Amino acid sequence: MIGDFFRQFNLFSEEEVDQLTRLFERKTINKNELFLKEGEKCKEIAFLESGIFRTYYISEDGKDVTYCFRFPNDLLASYSSFISNEPSVENIQAISDASVLIIRKKDLEEFGKDNLNWIKFLKIIAEQEYIGLEKRFFELQRDNASQRYATLTEKHPNYIQDIPLYHLASYLGITQRHLSRIRNNVSF
Repeated sequence: MIGDFFRQFNLFSEEEVDQLTRLFERKTINKNELFLKEGEKCKEIAFLESGIFRTYYISEDGKDVTYCFRFPNDLLASYSSFISNEPSVENIQAISDASVLIIRKKDLEEFGKDNLNWIKFLKIIAEQEYIGLEKRFFELQRDNASQRYATLTEKHPNYIQDIPLYHLASYLGITQRHLSRIRNNVSF
């Protein structure tokens, strides 16, 4: 699974994929457990084998605001903390039991220090993160809550029912009551 993830970029030799995948360690993360807590430095990246995660922050008025979900076959990290070595401003929490493959930053740096393909890979990942953030920004600015809900259900129909309503409502920027009305108007 993790090997296929790296192969899809058509950058690495089979030997490089094998070397890289051997650096990952499997870990189980229980529902509600944090992968990363605000204020900690992100020193590892996870590849999700199973489970769902949310990324959230606590607003100035004390509200828990979910702004991102991660699903199987996604990478998981506080990207800005990982690249800047600054404390994270976000929390990353499992919202279901999860199995992840973890790789430490120092192991990634050692693997990639003389590997031009690794630099290309990092560029692709950075571009994908930027595009994802831009799409999310435009969704919040342009689309109404029903459209944002429809987009999420189209992209992840197998997982949407596993996300607690209060996290889903927070992600959509609406109340749970409004989300219930939207869900009543949508057929699966």
